Amino acid sequence: MDKFKGIFPALLTPFDENNRINEKALEELIEMNIKKGVTGFYVCGSTAEVFLLSNEERKNLYKIVKDIAGERCTLIAHVGAISTGEAIECAKLAEKLEYNAVSAVAPFYYKFSFEEIKKYYYDIADSVNLPMLIYNFPNFSGVNLTYNNIGEFLCDERFIGVKHTSNDYFSMERFKNEYPDKVIYNGFDEMFLAGISMGADGGIGSTYNFMAEKFIKMQRLVSEGKIAEAQKIQADVNKIVAALIKVGVMQGEKAVLCALGLDFGISRAPFIDCSKEAKDELIKTVMPLLN
Repeated sequence: MDKFKGIFPALLTPFDENNRINEKALEELIEMNIKKGVTGFYVCGSTAEVFLLSNEERKNLYKIVKDIAGERCTLIAHVGAISTGEAIECAKLAEKLEYNAVSAVAPFYYKFSFEEIKKYYYDIADSVNLPMLIYNFPNFSGVNLTYNNIGEFLCDERFIGVKHTSNDYFSMERFKNEYPDKVIYNGFDEMFLAGISMGADGGIGSTYNFMAEKFIKMQRLVSEGKIAEAQKIQADVNKIVAALIKVGVMQGEKAVLCALGLDFGISRAPFIDCSKEAKDELIKTVMPLLN
């Protein structure tokens, strides 16, 4: 389980001027983060604009990341979809590509019952011989998995843990307390320190793409009992997050990566890119905090 503990950037997807996946920029991002010491990558998650990709593009993205990263780090393929069949198709590809695990957000939009959601997860787990990570993101999925029902999954050895993108840290602590051998990831970057203090084994986040070192250091400082030092880093992280929120988080993250020399282009429609003035103000705020 150690290979699943630590810091995992939820990879952004760079697009070129023709709105195609920019493989060169993606390779530069992956290499930069491997050098920083990340544990691995979370591939085709929310941050990747996965639901704005075609099925072919999504499959290609799994392949591109695997070709670049190889065996050098842990790769988790997010395979979540509204359709169980589509999720299984992605999971089988991840297994073929020798990813280390699969993950899935709960099926959304149709307000499925818990029994339907449970079957969705078990159908995916039954389709492959890879460990599975539950992606709990109630704000976006409309499905809230709490300590009262998470045991329906964590009691099965194939479910290795939870990506908990929620501020319900009571449930996070209960997950870890009841299932200490499972891996729990903090999902909200702006609350990373809170998650680690409540037992998280690491984090999966979008701002990790360009400042993973801050989260790596925070986790180390907490392990050393240096909470005040970790709080200072979290404060800087939150200044950056606040600036990103003003312009749109993913649009802003791509603007920051472009300022760092990686050609990440803009987010796909219906996202609207921020103005040059907004980007300039963002970069003015963020860049000094990255040093």
